[in-house]
Amino acid sequence: MDIIKSIIVWLLGIGILIILFPLTFIIWVLVLPFDRERAVTHWLLIYQGLILSRLLPIWNINIEGREKAVRGTTYVIISNHQSILDVILLNCLRYKFKWISKIENVTVPVLGWYLRMADYITVNRGDEESKTEMLEKSYRCLKRGISIMMFPEGTRSRDYEIGVFKRGAFELAIQAEVPILPVLIDGTGGVLPKHGVIFCSGHHVRIRVLDPVNPASFNTENPYDLATRFRSVMISELKDLRTTVNNQIIK
Repeated sequence: MDIIKSIIVWLLGIGILIILFPLTFIIWVLVLPFDRERAVTHWLLIYQGLILSRLLPIWNINIEGREKAVRGTTYVIISNHQSILDVILLNCLRYKFKWISKIENVTVPVLGWYLRMADYITVNRGDEESKTEMLEKSYRCLKRGISIMMFPEGTRSRDYEIGVFKRGAFELAIQAEVPILPVLIDGTGGVLPKHGVIFCSGHHVRIRVLDPVNPASFNTENPYDLATRFRSVMISELKDLRTTVNNQIIK
């Protein structure tokens, strides 16, 4: 049954993208001279994510704490990473930001085109020069009032737990003196695990936005220390999120 449902989901998802891409491209061309920050393209992708999340019949989605991001405030937004679906579903938060994406995604049809059109920031994880360039571009965005969204683990988790955090997001927050907004996502790994192509139904996807942490509360200028502390907090919060879900199911 999951195989049949997966075929339907892939066809439906690809069909929606084929329909929406030409419209997105036309709008991108029309606003290109005036949309320096590619904000219009970003919001088009946000609403496409909302459409996909509503039309694909493979999950129930619950979002908590979206209001914790104060309008007009610039953040380094961090999230744990379980599945390629995280990108679509985190767009449902409807925040203004630029994604940090691995350079390999640029070569993927449609996805790579969207990355370029939205002027999202890419990084070659094996190249120190590329990492430095990514941090510089991200810093400039933060100073212009554009939040940055990234997965500090750097890759999807195989066991759906939170892996080791890399320093980049935390170095940015320290240097730019902007708050960090932690976001938890759970359940996407069960729907479509790392390297998987078969969608599994019956999973609940939960997104929980945690309280933002202001620079005055960092109490360190060491990004590695900050990364360790935020990982510990998010591990604890993920455990609480799962306990809450299990209690609701039992009831």
